[in-house]
Amino acid sequence: MRRTDQRRAAVFASYQRDVTGTPKPADRLTDFGRELVEGVESHRDELDALIGEQAKGWEMGRIAPLERAILRTALFEILHRPDVPDEVAIDEAVETAKLYCGSEAPGFVNGILGGIVRRLPNDEKRSA
Repeated sequence: MRRTDQRRAAVFASYQRDVTGTPKPADRLTDFGRELVEGVESHRDELDALIGEQAKGWEMGRIAPLERAILRTALFEILHRPDVPDEVAIDEAVETAKLYCGSEAPGFVNGILGGIVRRLPNDEKRSA
């Protein structure tokens, strides 16, 4: 399975957990997908704080659940996956938003993630 597909599976698993409160069965996820889902869950407060700071005028509850899942997954990769370039994480998130969200979502996702990346000091990136 391509990493793009694994990312999307992780986004939908995180989305399901966010909306229903129950996790999607992990048996359909690869090791990479499981790592993303578990990473998003264990770093949710950190991810949400960064997203909230960048999304001025938007409470997390106002951001559509699927867009939240896309943002969290990409931001987890940016912060905690040194093998994934920032540009790749952002591009994958934008492409996922183009496929599954409203017409304004790709620009919103790109703006939030790009703004966070620009604000992060180099020593904060890629911490484990």
